[in-house]
Amino acid sequence: MENTAINSGAQVTLDRLNTPSRLTGGGLGSLDGGDFLKLLTTQLTFQDPLEPTDNEAMLAQMAQFSSLAATTEGSATLTEISAKLDRLIAAQEAALSPAGQL
Repeated sequence: MENTAINSGAQVTLDRLNTPSRLTGGGLGSLDGGDFLKLLTTQLTFQDPLEPTDNEAMLAQMAQFSSLAATTEGSATLTEISAKLDRLIAAQEAALSPAGQL
């Protein structure tokens, strides 16, 4: 039962990954860290215990996840900085506007 739930969750993630992003908003842009963990968990669940995943491949996948997390965090930080700069510019324009009309 649990394998079926994991398998269906992974299938939903794979379906979202294979959806063309420019048509429906799917594809890589719609995946997040939770989706990566679903795929990784499914991969580990169904791997052959006599032929486990190579350590280098596992480390590469973890590095990709770390890179995804860093990129997402960096993007959120840049969005916050942009919003603060927009508010600062608006405040400066508002402060200068009455002074320029005198």
